[in-house]
Amino acid sequence: MHLLGALFTSSIGKKLLMALSGLVLFGFVTGHLLGNLQIFLPPDAINLYAHRLESLGAGLWLIRSFLLVCLIIHVWIAIKLTLENRAARPEGYAAQHVNRATLASRVMARTGFVVLAFVVFHLAHYTVRVGHPEWSEHSYLLADGTLVRDVHAMMVQGFSHAGVSIFYILAVGILAYHLSHGIVSLVQTLSLKNERWTRGLERFAVAYCWLYFLLNASIPVAVLGGFVKQHA
Repeated sequence: MHLLGALFTSSIGKKLLMALSGLVLFGFVTGHLLGNLQIFLPPDAINLYAHRLESLGAGLWLIRSFLLVCLIIHVWIAIKLTLENRAARPEGYAAQHVNRATLASRVMARTGFVVLAFVVFHLAHYTVRVGHPEWSEHSYLLADGTLVRDVHAMMVQGFSHAGVSIFYILAVGILAYHLSHGIVSLVQTLSLKNERWTRGLERFAVAYCWLYFLLNASIPVAVLGGFVKQHA
């Protein structure tokens, strides 16, 4: 119990929780992207993928709950650390050293709030289906005769709305920007960063984040451009 309390009260403990929750969320957004990219395959692929997830039943909600807890911890600690850093840093010191920090690191808290707002919207849109109750009735017949939810149609209809697609592209762009600093910071907090491969790590972070953004953005762009259409 004392150790658990130290994680939430000490500076090192909070940074460790920040890194570990960030690692979980990093794994999730990567897996989520790989799942969504199946929209470019025949409808059977993404509908079967979604059906297998839904077949987990209570297990899926446990996973969602765990991810939500990680997200809350990540955001809460980010706010706490930001406020503590501002309180401990004299104005003159900040003015002299602000140029040493990357732009991404200086706006981590603000980009984090935008990402949080996007997550809430994304869950309300596709998981809870707010504004689209009819999506709960959409069904699709797999090749083996199994009747499943038509997630392919949901995604195509959702991204056919230009406003939704533009917001999605902007949000994943901000998320990618957030990750560009988060990846390096995570490795540094876990004491895995050293001078020998710091530059390579930074290059990996930039390459990953550009790839993450472009692949995510390709989905709404493909729908709006008519390259991915709703099946007959």
